[in-house]
Amino acid sequence: MVDDRAATRDLLLLSRVPGIGPARLRALIDHFGSACAVAQALPRDLVCVQGIEQKTALAIITFFRQGAPAEAREFVDDQLRRMQKGEVLFTTPWDSDYPSHLRKIYDPPPFLFLRGTLLTRDAAAVAIVGTRTPSAYGSRIADRFAADMAGRGITVVSGLARGIDTVAHTAALRAGGRTIAVIGSGLDVLYPPENRSLAARIEGHGAVLSEFPMGTKPDAMNFPQRNRIVSGLSLGTLVIETGTEGGAMITARTALDQNREVFAIPAPVDAAKRSGANRLLREGQALLTETVEDILNELRPHLDGLIPDLPAPPQQELPPLTLFEQRVADVISNEPVHIDWITERSALTPAETLVHLLSLECKGIVRQLPGKHFVRI
Repeated sequence: MVDDRAATRDLLLLSRVPGIGPARLRALIDHFGSACAVAQALPRDLVCVQGIEQKTALAIITFFRQGAPAEAREFVDDQLRRMQKGEVLFTTPWDSDYPSHLRKIYDPPPFLFLRGTLLTRDAAAVAIVGTRTPSAYGSRIADRFAADMAGRGITVVSGLARGIDTVAHTAALRAGGRTIAVIGSGLDVLYPPENRSLAARIEGHGAVLSEFPMGTKPDAMNFPQRNRIVSGLSLGTLVIETGTEGGAMITARTALDQNREVFAIPAPVDAAKRSGANRLLREGQALLTETVEDILNELRPHLDGLIPDLPAPPQQELPPLTLFEQRVADVISNEPVHIDWITERSALTPAETLVHLLSLECKGIVRQLPGKHFVRI
């Protein structure tokens, strides 16, 4: 983790040199060891770096020897102020805590802004991605898989977006596990805004991170770029409900490009707007996934050194139920059913059914869905 303000300033300044993008920035630091050394390098040494031709070498010399332009200095000062105010950390591929899997992709971010912590154990990570408008089934599956994996020591990675992402992060936290959120904006411009409290919780049990400078707005063009980090942090990516052109499909494709595993939960054949996972399966780009064991068994060679025993998730004892609670619980399955349907089959009055449903919800047996529908957890 970069805790040297001068080193951070030098790296941010180097990123503002005309013609210096992420690839050239990485090449320069790989060659010289630090941004400070780049600033002091001679032209003949700069052109020895792959991708640095004479024009770019001259731009670097001019930028640092004649004093960085006021606009660049103001940008860096603003970044440092925002980082200090937001207690934001800064890490690079040359730091020991930079995510090991991310460092191996072909275009790793030259720096990450983050809040929270990155641990060695986060190398045992699986991404969960999907639509922003999931069905009740999709939400339930995302919840189950995220909680199960987190309970087994797997770090759940996602994008903090509405829908499947939010469900995955929330379930991982509920299970007492770790989760990492990658966003497509500056860390001080959290999006969507309703997930600010979720982001704060994630910081205590993982990290919220971004490659985008502080103050960056959540523009649409940022999210495909963000998705390569979601997959790059992970050993594999699980796709749950997505359209054929959705952001989750972009993440799946980047995972394949990064030589990472892709897993997919099949969608109903009549759900055209959610058929992205089925396309991945049909084209042989994803592994059919029905249980968490399907994922763990495929990733076991990579997980053995990170999670030695791959413990089974703890079995939760169900709380004792009253006779009438049991009667109501017996008629509810994994498919959502309306309260009127439950009332009819439990042979209770609507008022009695509602009372016992609320009690079952408090005991963690059922969950209420929109439209007075209930489902067994």
